[in-house]
Amino acid sequence: MKNETAVFGGGCFWCTEAIFKMVKGVKSVTPGYAGGHAESPNYFQVCSGTTGHAEAIKVEFDPDVIMYEDLLEVFWQAHDPTTKNRQGNDIGTQYRSIILYQDLSQKTKAEDSLARANSSGQFKKPVVTEIKPLEAFFEGEDYHRNYFANNPNQPYCRVIISPKVAHFLEKNKDKAVIK
Repeated sequence: MKNETAVFGGGCFWCTEAIFKMVKGVKSVTPGYAGGHAESPNYFQVCSGTTGHAEAIKVEFDPDVIMYEDLLEVFWQAHDPTTKNRQGNDIGTQYRSIILYQDLSQKTKAEDSLARANSSGQFKKPVVTEIKPLEAFFEGEDYHRNYFANNPNQPYCRVIISPKVAHFLEKNKDKAVIK
């Protein structure tokens, strides 16, 4: 079976990239921009909040190893989907929680997963994640790729990303989802 792709926005793409790169069956994770109206946006335009795009990741995965539904579970763990247009100190529409589906199957699975997340008691507040069709994904600039791996001592990586990665690893240490 050939690889498939999924697109998620869960705050800073450096954080979500770092987590999804650890997932068994994930072949690649590309940071970029999606969900907005501007053509070929760059990082500074997206950060201005005027493009409508969210920082997002495109996840290429092997469906024989991991299913889209499992990636959705990783998505819920990778960020706080109950805060609108915000993840921690990162504030703005570019940091919103969003699932960008590519077909009816992904849409249905995303909606079902969101309903389960809301009813599970996993979150103290309602999930505010948007679910919308993927119209385009614009790859981020090269320096965003593998940001956490390439900059482990950068303050944002030490203070924000490292604890998220550690929490994800601890929560999933006994599960087959980690490479």
